[in-house]
Amino acid sequence: MGRVRWWWVGGGGLVAVAVVVGIAGGVLYARLDGNITPDEAAAAELARFERERPSALVKGAQNVLLIGSDSRAGGGNGAYGRDLGSERADSMILLHLAAGRRSATAVSLPRDLMVEMPACLRADGTRTTPALVMLNHAFQTGGSACAIRTVEELTGIRVDHHVVVDFQGFKEMVDAVDGVEVCLAEPVDDRAAKLRLPAGKVTLNGEQALGFVRARKSLGDGSDTDRMDRQQRFLAALVDKVWSNGVLLNPVKLYPVLDAATSSVTADPELAGLRGMYELVRGLREIPTDRVQFLTVPRESYIYNTNRDQLVQPAAGKLFERLRADLPVSVASAPQSYGHGVRTPATPLFRGGTAATQRCE
Repeated sequence: MGRVRWWWVGGGGLVAVAVVVGIAGGVLYARLDGNITPDEAAAAELARFERERPSALVKGAQNVLLIGSDSRAGGGNGAYGRDLGSERADSMILLHLAAGRRSATAVSLPRDLMVEMPACLRADGTRTTPALVMLNHAFQTGGSACAIRTVEELTGIRVDHHVVVDFQGFKEMVDAVDGVEVCLAEPVDDRAAKLRLPAGKVTLNGEQALGFVRARKSLGDGSDTDRMDRQQRFLAALVDKVWSNGVLLNPVKLYPVLDAATSSVTADPELAGLRGMYELVRGLREIPTDRVQFLTVPRESYIYNTNRDQLVQPAAGKLFERLRADLPVSVASAPQSYGHGVRTPATPLFRGGTAATQRCE
């Protein structure tokens, strides 16, 4: 088997990008290549509104919308509730890949963020009217195409590709690397998330990891912003695990990782295959870990409902401008603890972190 490289980034958990440099063995390649579901419906809908979409400003820079789906359909996902015939975006991240692949910036967008949703095509063939809604409602209403058009109107940034990953895929990915270590400042006992953990150094399996990145009541201050910070740190730890424990150079370990990741992914037709994934991120393996940044868009409580979010301006607008123009983004350090009482306040600074793993002392 030839060399294979893997790179993971995302939220809620929720997103995987496989990079294949070469796989000897047509059967294995064909299986992995066929695992990814092409999102033909979204492609057709986006083509319909091509003239209304933002233009790409910098050649070589690309933006990928990563969506963690809370769909209850499919194998294993039913454990998290009834299938109501629709799915919501449990996590949404806009990943900016700089031209020349000199850096990567992953921006978490709160699912409770109030946004202007355009007229979108429903699954039954009818169309909605434009409305002010929570961001995750766009995905629930009109799938990937509606989510993409909503994010583009919000940010002015052209979304070049999208990837959707479900609950089961996230769990299997974590299990495929034999769990991921986190450091907890206090014990966790969350019945809603089916999560009970001791304080200190803990290695989470897939089921525990899913509860960990989705929990709100028992970790931090209960806000969605705090939950997104936790997701970012967990994904950074997952990146370190994949790169540091011999997965990339061990075919026995690598294949289950690739199979778990690709089998739960839906992507735009250009990415729906190993070659497409490789062409997109082949330069990422050269990016130093300190140039891979995770941050949360500047946000604050919505003026009419404290349980919802709104953008902090002009900070959010400046962030979107810099990403659109492919300019460097400086990220202020956020608190690095998984315990109670940790809060990332609303601020004009871009808060987040790099791919450094949170560890116990």
